[in-house]
Amino acid sequence: MNLFITFEGIDGSGKTTQLRLLQEYLLKRGIDTIIAREPGGTDVGEAIRQILLHSGTRDLNPLGELLLYYASRHQNLCQNIVPALERGQWVLCDRYADASVAYQGYGRGVDLTFIDQLNQAVIGERLPNLTFLIDLDPAVALARARQRNQDRTVDEGRFEMESLSFFERVRKGYLTMARKNPERFRIVSGELSVEDAHQKILGWVREVEAA
Repeated sequence: MNLFITFEGIDGSGKTTQLRLLQEYLLKRGIDTIIAREPGGTDVGEAIRQILLHSGTRDLNPLGELLLYYASRHQNLCQNIVPALERGQWVLCDRYADASVAYQGYGRGVDLTFIDQLNQAVIGERLPNLTFLIDLDPAVALARARQRNQDRTVDEGRFEMESLSFFERVRKGYLTMARKNPERFRIVSGELSVEDAHQKILGWVREVEAA
């Protein structure tokens, strides 16, 4: 049984760290696993990522931003995610469609019905088996993210320039989706130690495998 698992959360929550720890665990078990990320993951997607995340990008309206994310997502799905799942590999994806609902829907105010229509057109029934939401107070997460960006050589700080209220709306969106989809979402406190959060995630993965 192979699984499609996504990791979600506001910037600085620690989701990417947990994704990589899960990959290490699976590879040690001999489970063939790939990592995908959004935006990005393909040549086209990585070019779109530069537009979306570079701090120099200005005057990108919410709908244009949303459509760029879905262009990247479609490429990622067609070139990486679906072929890997069809080969029997596990897929761990750093953000997926839930991120667009949270960021562009709840955060930017794009119509949620329109985003749902985009999801139906672009991803159809290709939903994750599990979604780990790393939940953390936005003030703490934003401070982490801004510090991380200072240490990076690649400029991906556009979203970290947003206000705290923006990230509070995004967090609210994520938590709302988690309540509406309890069969898929698992909420992990970002205040846990890295190892404690990892162990919680492993427990849930084992439950789904055994089901």
